[in-house]
Amino acid sequence: MCAVVAFAITAGAAQAQDLQIALNTVEAQPEACRLTFVADNGTGIDISRLVVEAVMFTTAGQVAQFTLFDFAALPIGRQRVRQFDVAGLACPDLGQVLLNGVATCDGADPAVCAAALKPASSVDGIEVAG
Repeated sequence: MCAVVAFAITAGAAQAQDLQIALNTVEAQPEACRLTFVADNGTGIDISRLVVEAVMFTTAGQVAQFTLFDFAALPIGRQRVRQFDVAGLACPDLGQVLLNGVATCDGADPAVCAAALKPASSVDGIEVAG
């Protein structure tokens, strides 16, 4: 019984340590696809700058582009909305966004940020993985 309680407490604590990055919308722009993300820093560490390497895949599963998304400052416990225009990418062609790694995590070790990263998507037909 104690082991079950300890596991439940540990699992709850791990969930509170998440750095959630969720794709919220995509919107066609002239010559680009605008991706809007909602970021929620539950790590307990103020992040003064987060830069994530992202890979865009087509709906056919082919790599379309590599890019860096600069999420800027992500304060503890505060949601932030960030938009990125990906030039040369048509929104209907986007099938997946892979958060491939953390390039910069000012305020914490990039490995800690990478381990806490929890990608998600609320856009039908577009997966966000990490």
